[in-house]
Amino acid sequence: MNVTKKRWLKICIGLLSVLLIIDITASFYFYNLAIKRNEKDFLVGNKDLKVSAKAMDTFLEGDWRQWVSSQAFEIWDMQSRDGLELQGYFLKAKKPTNKTVIFAHGYLGRAKDMGLYGQYYYDELGYNLLTVDLRGHGQSEGDYIGFGWPDRLDLLDWIKLVLKNQGAQSEIVLHGLSMGAATVLMASGEDLPNHVKAIIADSPYTSVYDLFEYQMHRMYHLPAFPVLPTTSLVTNMQAGYSLTEASALEQVKKATVPILYIHGNNDTFVPTEMSKELYENTKSETDIITFDGANHGEAFAVQKDKYIKKLNEFLQKYVK
Repeated sequence: MNVTKKRWLKICIGLLSVLLIIDITASFYFYNLAIKRNEKDFLVGNKDLKVSAKAMDTFLEGDWRQWVSSQAFEIWDMQSRDGLELQGYFLKAKKPTNKTVIFAHGYLGRAKDMGLYGQYYYDELGYNLLTVDLRGHGQSEGDYIGFGWPDRLDLLDWIKLVLKNQGAQSEIVLHGLSMGAATVLMASGEDLPNHVKAIIADSPYTSVYDLFEYQMHRMYHLPAFPVLPTTSLVTNMQAGYSLTEASALEQVKKATVPILYIHGNNDTFVPTEMSKELYENTKSETDIITFDGANHGEAFAVQKDKYIKKLNEFLQKYVK
């Protein structure tokens, strides 16, 4: 090999090495940014998370907050299959019932945020409530966010705990919002007990990889390759799951429990098309409703009557 070819080979190897270092550095950056448990300042001012005035009034000043603070929730503790201490909050219905709803909150949320929906299930439908802090959130342990994938197995164990405490006649509804919606959908592809009668998925994403690809392009104007595949490897090393395997889409293709999809048509944080794709690929009985004028996770806050009407129709069809 002559001197010129050797020089070019060294230059190419050097450039590839630099690109590899940049790729790995960027992957750890995005892991720490989105998945590692820490403050998430990057969401502040995100235009895709703009909240309408009506929804903001409901979220911040709605009577549901006073309702949550006045309830005597029982604290339920559970150890996950990989040794994390998880915490949930159980509220027994005013009148004895075999119906229980298990709630899964959104990204960076907490269990009691789902009191927005819990108040209706409790006061109007007479359900027992179990709302849980997903791993990496609230009072639950975990130094990473699972985006629904490891959480799906935690959810199976919460279901077992409900059956242990409430009896074999229990009828269970799973209701999730955003990341929580992806969580209940990821659980839908597992071997759920026949006590689970219905799943409500409000503003879900198809997969973690799809969501990150969409957000990388929208927020940072970057292509998915090569950073996102490497971020997936980093996530697998640090958190024990890959971004590609964390797929609600693949799970609903195996679902046997009826699923209702809910999404706002103005949602630009998790595009409405993701719910439509999930709906079209769901194996079990399914339905979908979208809400004009609703941003991400706003449907209940801005069009409560329409939301409740559809929810009731769905639950009455599948829960005795």
